[in-house]
Amino acid sequence: MPIRETAAEDFAAITAMTNEVIVTTAIHFGYEPLADDELVALWRTQREDFPWLTLYEGSTVLGYAKAGTWRARAAYRWTCETTIYLAASARGKGFGMQLYNALLDACRARGFHSAIGGITLPNPASVVLHEQLGFASVGVVREAGSKFGTWHDVGFWQKML
Repeated sequence: MPIRETAAEDFAAITAMTNEVIVTTAIHFGYEPLADDELVALWRTQREDFPWLTLYEGSTVLGYAKAGTWRARAAYRWTCETTIYLAASARGKGFGMQLYNALLDACRARGFHSAIGGITLPNPASVVLHEQLGFASVGVVREAGSKFGTWHDVGFWQKML
């Protein structure tokens, strides 16, 4: 599947995809769906420093991946936090591996030294994806967030770029 830098016209699909995860899972700790302009505003402020990529087929957005600030202090500048979401119809087909590899390549090209993926647990598919990409588990924050009446741990995986 083709992958390109994210463009403004991708955000209706990106927001819908993210909102589906917000309202149906604990993977994203948001409680309320995002407004149409929230992610595009974030993209506009981050795109100079961090890659955002879109996986698509024809005119259909199948997924997106982005990097962002891991911590705000200057010394952390060369470590980024990564995020990936796929449409339900694109999951389990190897597209996550393709899209994530492209994101990691883009992070390397921008000079990042390491990438960190935070995973709400349990999420075996995301753990397997991260480990197949060479990320190593670096710790778990117990009961870091509560959603749908249940406390969830958040695990962190890191890859040196």
